[in-house]
Amino acid sequence: MEARLLPFKASAMHGGPSISLFLFPFYPCSAIDEHWDGFYCDGVGTRDRWGHFFGRRRASSVGFYRWLSTVRGGELISNANGLDCLSFYYKIQVADLHQLENGQERFQSSYTEEAALADQNDKTTPKGRRIGGWNCGMLLLVNQGLVTLAYAGVEVNLVLFSKSVLRQTNAEAANTFSRWMGTTYCFSLLGAFLSDSYLGRYLTCIIFQLIFIVGLIALSLLTHISLLKPNGCGKIGQLCDPHGLTELSIFYISIYLIALGNGAPEPALATFGAEQFDDKDPKENRAKASFYSYFYVSINMGCLFSETVLVYMENLGHWKVGFWICGGSALLGYILLLSGSSRYRQSKPCGNPISRFSQVVMASMKKMNLPMPSNGEGLYEGLGKEATRRMLHTEGFKFLDRAAILTAEEMNLIWNQGQTPNPWQICCVSQVEEVKCILRLLPVWFCTIFSSVVFIQMLSLFVEQGASMDTVVSNFHIPPASMTAFDIVSTTLFIMLYDRLLVPIYIRIAKRRPKPPNELQRIGIGLAIAIVALVIAGFVEQKRLRHASISGEETSSLSIFWQTPQYVLVGVSEAFVYVAQMDFFASQTPDGLKSLGMGLSMSSTAMGSYLASMILTIVMAVTETNGKPGWVPPNLNDGHLDRFFFLSAALTALNLAFYVICAKRYKGSTTEKQDGDREEELDREFK
Repeated sequence: MEARLLPFKASAMHGGPSISLFLFPFYPCSAIDEHWDGFYCDGVGTRDRWGHFFGRRRASSVGFYRWLSTVRGGELISNANGLDCLSFYYKIQVADLHQLENGQERFQSSYTEEAALADQNDKTTPKGRRIGGWNCGMLLLVNQGLVTLAYAGVEVNLVLFSKSVLRQTNAEAANTFSRWMGTTYCFSLLGAFLSDSYLGRYLTCIIFQLIFIVGLIALSLLTHISLLKPNGCGKIGQLCDPHGLTELSIFYISIYLIALGNGAPEPALATFGAEQFDDKDPKENRAKASFYSYFYVSINMGCLFSETVLVYMENLGHWKVGFWICGGSALLGYILLLSGSSRYRQSKPCGNPISRFSQVVMASMKKMNLPMPSNGEGLYEGLGKEATRRMLHTEGFKFLDRAAILTAEEMNLIWNQGQTPNPWQICCVSQVEEVKCILRLLPVWFCTIFSSVVFIQMLSLFVEQGASMDTVVSNFHIPPASMTAFDIVSTTLFIMLYDRLLVPIYIRIAKRRPKPPNELQRIGIGLAIAIVALVIAGFVEQKRLRHASISGEETSSLSIFWQTPQYVLVGVSEAFVYVAQMDFFASQTPDGLKSLGMGLSMSSTAMGSYLASMILTIVMAVTETNGKPGWVPPNLNDGHLDRFFFLSAALTALNLAFYVICAKRYKGSTTEKQDGDREEELDREFK
């Protein structure tokens, strides 16, 4: 199923009037640069190539300023040049020295993402227990598996439940499912926003997983008390009595609480799990990369149980037992999540990204008449309070660069009056680059929506197609929804064998070590495979219709196992698209927007769900004219589901062509490495 991911920044520690601005007009850039690399002060633990210093000890900060004001003072003052100092100040982004209310001075550092986690990155707690690592990672993986088991137990048979219990038609049930799935992944954006901005990742998981449990209990109680009437209804061919408005309202409230409780915390949980591994430790850094794959596998393992055992029970009409098992699984996962509270590495929320984006737009609009500097020279680099690594200036979307142009009035406020500039009038380069980064991601994000359309059709129309086929093998009834197990198994096996088996085999055959496909290329491969899956589904439907016309019965004599290739291909497509999509959005978003990037990745599934529903609604409106049953009628033998699959394949092919154009034009961002000695290119090429 779906898995998408990653980390963010922490805010600066305290506010207060800065005096560092008054020091630098007296020192030229060249003179300070000469002595900078030789300086070291106890308590200041991190220094990057621009001269960032991090620490909290009063003696260290005061010692630094005392050294700065005395070393070669005559030369410095005599050679002083204000503009050089301004340039140098932007380069080094020196830490501020603040005055506390009691008159004591305190050093305030700018934080990188890792520095923000410094307090939690100690290897042990005060009681001697290890913080983070695989112990915590495994708790989160098991939690995700149990939560997914509970969610998939509702998800995978929602179409059948809508038809047999709520008495909906095929098209109505498919649309109910598509809209519900879309809302689930829309909530992922809400959860990512709250976790990055206000709640933090752990608290986001705690709050929304509790809502998830409440929704499951409400659905279980409603089904147990009201929905399954008369007794024994809810099976294939045995419809339940019509339900009143109150019962239907409670049903929809409960399933949308489930959607909120599952969708909102998922990006936060994935990023929170990756946070448990220390990037500075090479071993843990490798484990962090593996965590994402295991996270996807844990989701699939939860789905596997639901789409085999629970699906079989629910197809026999045991909806009560199935939903109570889902509720128990979610509760057990919640207890496991809470059990690691004292051992998790946690980071702090970093503030509202929407306001930062709005500031860039407003500041650039206010300065539309100012000339653009060449090559990004002279743009405002900030005051050293940024909570993440600096993003370097890039070309493209140049109109946004105006937000970082310093006017004479703003320079006077900064240098002569020591005031912090108004963020709605001047933004630093990193803040501008954050907006550029998101804008560059949108075309790629848009093109991944159609892969989600295929995924939604697998969970709805593939199931309806299977319900019209021969599902009996040696007197054993195979639930149509359980065929999605082929999708899960193929996805999991492909992920596990891709690096360990498939790539080595290719190397041996090619007799050279090829460059493995990057994220953009893997997404393109996955979209191409999805087209093949839809075409095969169309051919299978044509064969099913021929068998149904011969037998004259509503259920075709064609075995349901003819669906196996289309499920397997959708699974392989998922392994390419969704895993690469997670990696891509994780690597391409700035440090402070990792969860939001993960939510953006997941929201493509939401848009795919709504798009699938819209396409089906339009197709039915067009094909039901003049008394015709349409392409997807209640009895599929009267329609043309094959044409709908071929239409979806054609639309996905057009989407693939557009994706190739967008991927070839994509240029990533550049950000400083955590040690400051190198720059990290977030660029990707599609060739």
